[in-house]
Amino acid sequence: MAVRLAAAVLALCVSAGAHAAPQRALASQVAARGVDDEIIYFLLPDRFDNADASNDRGGLTGDRLHTGYDPADRAFYHGGDLAGVMRRLDYIKALGATAIWIGPVMKNRPVQGAPGHETAGYHGYWITDFTQVDPHFGTSADFARLVAAAHARGLKFYMDIVVNHTADVIKYGECPVAPCPYHSRADYPYQRRGGIGGAAINPGFAGDSIGTPANFAQLTSPDYAYTPVIDAADRHAKVPDWLNNPIYYHNRGDTTFAGENSTMGDFAGLDDVMTEHPRVVRGMIDIYADWVRRYHVDGFRIDTAKHVDPAFWRAFIPAIRAVARHEGLPHFAIFGEVGGGSDNAQYQAVSTQVAHFPATIDFGFRFKVIDAVSGKGGTDLLENLFAIDPLYAGGEAAARDQVTFVSNHDNGRIGWFIRRALPQAGDDEVLARVTLAHAMLMTLRGVPAIYAGDEQGFAGLGDDQNAREDQFGSQVAAFNAEKLIGTGTTTADPHFGTDHPLFHTIAQLAQIRQETPALRSGRQIVRARSTVPGLFAVSRIDPADGHEVLIAFNTATTPVSAQIAVEVGTTHLTALAGTCPAAANAPGSLRIDLPALGYVICDGRK
Repeated sequence: MAVRLAAAVLALCVSAGAHAAPQRALASQVAARGVDDEIIYFLLPDRFDNADASNDRGGLTGDRLHTGYDPADRAFYHGGDLAGVMRRLDYIKALGATAIWIGPVMKNRPVQGAPGHETAGYHGYWITDFTQVDPHFGTSADFARLVAAAHARGLKFYMDIVVNHTADVIKYGECPVAPCPYHSRADYPYQRRGGIGGAAINPGFAGDSIGTPANFAQLTSPDYAYTPVIDAADRHAKVPDWLNNPIYYHNRGDTTFAGENSTMGDFAGLDDVMTEHPRVVRGMIDIYADWVRRYHVDGFRIDTAKHVDPAFWRAFIPAIRAVARHEGLPHFAIFGEVGGGSDNAQYQAVSTQVAHFPATIDFGFRFKVIDAVSGKGGTDLLENLFAIDPLYAGGEAAARDQVTFVSNHDNGRIGWFIRRALPQAGDDEVLARVTLAHAMLMTLRGVPAIYAGDEQGFAGLGDDQNAREDQFGSQVAAFNAEKLIGTGTTTADPHFGTDHPLFHTIAQLAQIRQETPALRSGRQIVRARSTVPGLFAVSRIDPADGHEVLIAFNTATTPVSAQIAVEVGTTHLTALAGTCPAAANAPGSLRIDLPALGYVICDGRK
């Protein structure tokens, strides 16, 4: 019996190894691509597709306040899962994406919030267990299968990760129900309990800027600003267990997202991790290195990155990339969320210099494109954006790795912004403007990220929860009342067809991008811009032979005709999209004619 069992185990191991070898080979081929070669498709698992109804409640029982599941409420779980993502991989690939970025998959606190204001952790950003998949989405085995299936189709796989905070488990004795205002280090120093006049605590602690184990060993009392309180049932709610010790949190009350409290305050009550602490640095590296080793994911998008002290990232990023290289992932992508408004590019650039981020989510790009395609300003807004590119660490070349987008799950969809700016615009005009925005996304410098649903005409009803529609068919009345773009359907219907005009356009642009190295990694030169809605043109220079690809956009509702400067050696042109002139009409100059809200992509040669 023992001999037969041993033989069976050996056979199983040989079989597993036989299957693992080609999987590793596929993953290696995918990993060899540079970060700027990708077209990213971003989705929230809960809102994408539901292929396994058995996990809708995450293995929990009771009403929605216990399970988090209520598909008719936009603030609760709707049932989407990893199995749903897996069965739509071919759809994602048909769109032209080469990489998938999914919202956090770690186990979340199912429901939190004050009585009457509860919401669920369907989005993935309220983590309690950093080591396993949330049962609402599936299992760790499901995750492994999904990553392998993506690699088998030539798709990279990016995880959304959180370091800044955990779920809201720690309460404060001084304000058990109401939000707690932030208590600064000046008014509530570490060496006094409850303020300047409080009892002496933490003797010998030299402050959080001295990030040595010896210094932080002197920080033993976490009640310098508030008295942390953890319910008995939650004393081991977090995994790994070290995360249950309140000494590893700032415990200073809610952030206002300004000044000191931007990195030390609680994000809407979420427990703000003390990332200055060397135990936290070591622990977070261990947590996320393990995900790389176990699943061979290809990159991390980092949530709330600007709300973590920069020194943490200077330790975390090289450590994770070293692990990735050891695992055969030489181009491991890391892009941080350095959120902000229309003038955000300068702060993104600073984060690459100070926090050493290889790339960020390009909010600056998003808002300049929105302003340009909605006619709010001239196309010189885009020129001003790209003028900041040399400020990134690594200069203009590094700016090409910034992850650009026009819609996302936090700030809303491009269609909503256009309709808000132009409430009288007809359906055809809105579609044309959204199309133009995606043409900019797919051809201008940066790594484009498409938000799931945009390719199906989802417009959204606002930001945050209002931009998180179900792609598999919604039961949310407000979502289903939303007027979609380019279609007469509603979000009550599943949307995974390939016949929507935006799907068709994005797929066409993705193919052009993949076949044109200049659009992925070519240097960008601004050729023309306007102080009012109208012409914007750039050349992208092929990194191998130096020929240029000219791209021109018209943000005006009337046609544009203009001479545009090009390289003197550019004499003949081939249209990749739109209608291009056959040749330059003088050395170094050619005439471009653009329809209203149109664009062209022209491959220039001698």
